[in-house]
Amino acid sequence: MAAPNIKVTVKLFAAYQEVIGLPELELEFPDGSTVEQVGQYLWDQYPELASLKSVTHFGVNLDFVPADTLLTTGDEVVLIPPVSGG
Repeated sequence: MAAPNIKVTVKLFAAYQEVIGLPELELEFPDGSTVEQVGQYLWDQYPELASLKSVTHFGVNLDFVPADTLLTTGDEVVLIPPVSGG
């Protein structure tokens, strides 16, 4: 029997939203997936975003989290690229 999947909402901002063209995505991952795996999925699907990999921070449910944070169904994931401004 296949492992159960979890469903998460990925909120997209700045460069992520510009490249993907949507404010959010609904994605499914295997149970036991981490927030970093969400990032890796996007970097694989949209290679032009791969340059952000080393500078992207992660958030889950409005909290900053480490990349190895496990996800559960219903989580809201945010990939936070560097921001500029002044």
